Amino acid sequence: MTVGTPGFVPDRLTEARESLGLTKVALSELIDVTPTAVSQYESGTSPRPEVLDQISQKLGFPRSFFLRPPVTDDDAPIFWRSNAAATKIARQRGLQRLKWCKQITSYLTEYFEFPKVDFPEELFSSVDFRELTTKDIERSADQLRQFWGFGQHPVPDLLLELENSGTITARINMAAETLDAFSQWSTRIGIPFVILGKDRASAVRSRFDAAHELGHLLLHRDVDRKRINSKEDFKLIEKQAHKFAAAFLLPGKAFSDELWTPSLDGFLALKERWRVSISMMVMRCESIGITEKEETQRLYINYNRRGWRTEEPLDSVLKHEEPKILRRSFEALIQEGIKSRQQIIDDLSLPTREIEQLGGLPAGFLSGNQAEIKAFPSLREGARSAANDSSGKVVNLFGSAKADES
Repeated sequence: MTVGTPGFVPDRLTEARESLGLTKVALSELIDVTPTAVSQYESGTSPRPEVLDQISQKLGFPRSFFLRPPVTDDDAPIFWRSNAAATKIARQRGLQRLKWCKQITSYLTEYFEFPKVDFPEELFSSVDFRELTTKDIERSADQLRQFWGFGQHPVPDLLLELENSGTITARINMAAETLDAFSQWSTRIGIPFVILGKDRASAVRSRFDAAHELGHLLLHRDVDRKRINSKEDFKLIEKQAHKFAAAFLLPGKAFSDELWTPSLDGFLALKERWRVSISMMVMRCESIGITEKEETQRLYINYNRRGWRTEEPLDSVLKHEEPKILRRSFEALIQEGIKSRQQIIDDLSLPTREIEQLGGLPAGFLSGNQAEIKAFPSLREGARSAANDSSGKVVNLFGSAKADES
């Protein structure tokens, strides 16, 4: 009689396979079994211990990963930047990492008190998204700017603002040109998540992606997930998020007051200050009535002639905004002596590479290949050790966005 592995969880094998973008056939070839065997494993047949060891080794997942219950999924819609069939594998990869990001967040909140979700209710769309007007979207963007205290000035670090408002952000390698970012307001744990591409070409385009996802969180939080599967509704939802991102990052009045001429050189002069792409400025000019459609077309012709479609000036200079709260939480766990690196790995039962990537940690941080952990003054001054806190929480993890942007 064939003996399987006690405690094997079939869904975990599917998770691991999809996270690597592997088909069942590809996995079967990798572990030297038949495709039918892989299908059986994922349907409930437990593999022999030596087969599970092979799976663990070849996929780079700890054996314990396949013996733990999977993370409960959410009913809330996920807003993908592309619904094309070509990105199905990329979406599967992204979905698994979103689940793991939630797992990591839940784990860290056992030891730290993260900023509470803090978006005024009046900012959330109270009307059917199909009835939203451009004026509604512009007003929402302006209201959020006022709430965050930026008025008509540039937002210094959008990811930091998101995190201080209770949103968890992370960067991953999307491994797909057609998938730039995605987001979800988790109904299961009541926290919004924004996942951005680690391999996104430029800082300004990635910043726009973050603002785009912020638009979804505010305008489309309560949209029925079935609507996203409608091609027509999906296009409208994406268009609205684009409008929100442009209005939020580049408020019309401030932009028009500072723009000395609607020319490529005029846009370039403002790029470093506002940290948006020149291409976006061209479109923004038309949307707020500075230019007409014909002039926009001429600007794009010159834009292409200068070779800026591939890379704009300053793209190699401006640095990406980086997620901080998960990284600082992991660093604090170790700095404060609450957990060792190996305990973190054992507790999460995820591949070390995935914890490091989702947590914004340098490669090798958890394996001990990094010689030193960088200490953050804000952690030392603001955080309290769980050992000295009867609640078991470390509070005030990284201070306010305005005071600390390190």
